[in-house]
Amino acid sequence: MSVARTVVMGCGAYLPEQIVTNDELAKRVDTSNEWIIERTGIERRHIARDDEMTSDLALKAAQRALDASPLEANDIDLIVLATATPDQTFPATAATVQAELGITRGAAFDIQAVCSGFVYGMSVADNFIRCGQAQNVLLIGAETFSRILDWEDRGTCVLFGDGAGALVLSRADGEGTSVDRGVLTTHIHSDGRKRDLLYVDGGPSSTQTTGYLRMIGKEVFRHAVVNISSVIEEAVEAAGVTIADIDWFVPHQANKRILVATARRLGIPEEKVITTIQDHANTSAASVPLALDRALSDGRIQKNDLVLLEAMGGGFTWGAALIRW
Repeated sequence: MSVARTVVMGCGAYLPEQIVTNDELAKRVDTSNEWIIERTGIERRHIARDDEMTSDLALKAAQRALDASPLEANDIDLIVLATATPDQTFPATAATVQAELGITRGAAFDIQAVCSGFVYGMSVADNFIRCGQAQNVLLIGAETFSRILDWEDRGTCVLFGDGAGALVLSRADGEGTSVDRGVLTTHIHSDGRKRDLLYVDGGPSSTQTTGYLRMIGKEVFRHAVVNISSVIEEAVEAAGVTIADIDWFVPHQANKRILVATARRLGIPEEKVITTIQDHANTSAASVPLALDRALSDGRIQKNDLVLLEAMGGGFTWGAALIRW
């Protein structure tokens, strides 16, 4: 008996042209290139122009994903856009992308799980496809975090950048085993008790302002390693595979020290971890698809590889998705 599988048909990414190096940041806040690299692994980040909105970045990544797939925009039934920095309070940024792509059918909506947004979106898209409510889904992660940074707070402003990434996902039939191509399993979690460790101090209901990102870094680091390790183990157990079976780990690019600590905790070889934080910094919901696009473009990820995506973000939220490419 065949079962529905969600397979990746195309991947695309977009980064704003403006690049800000650590040395340039050191002219604005009390920091240095050496300090940032030692603490985070970040060397540079892309920053959107004043006239570039999240939807502009999302649209370019989405079009590139469509160009990399055999599908056209009108084949898309559903757009799921993960972002914590929408163009407006409403309508959804996904609706803007839908209109710009000329799509007049199906549905489009945003989801907000901060840095876990793309993994949450993968779970949502996979469930829509498995339930038969969508055949082709455009999944996007897009952020302009530069708009919610306090550029005088060296503990946060050095960490983030802007960007977007997208996948085209389609329904295919499989046998329901771990050798099937497509999404094998997704797992998402949250713990609202930790919401005050990573948050934005504004919003339409509370302050009627956008606000700035605030973070207690040491606590976020500690919870990140534990939660990410746990959900990775949950995913491989659910799929009936082992960590050693995984060909590539594509983590949320939050901090190189988190990536290294998680890999060591689980015994993951460093060469299996896709790392792009040095070039992109933390792009929140965009970081996983940006890393995916890099590994696909340079040929590391190949057909039938077992690929694990994972992320943790404010909320706290965290999750993992295991895909047979």
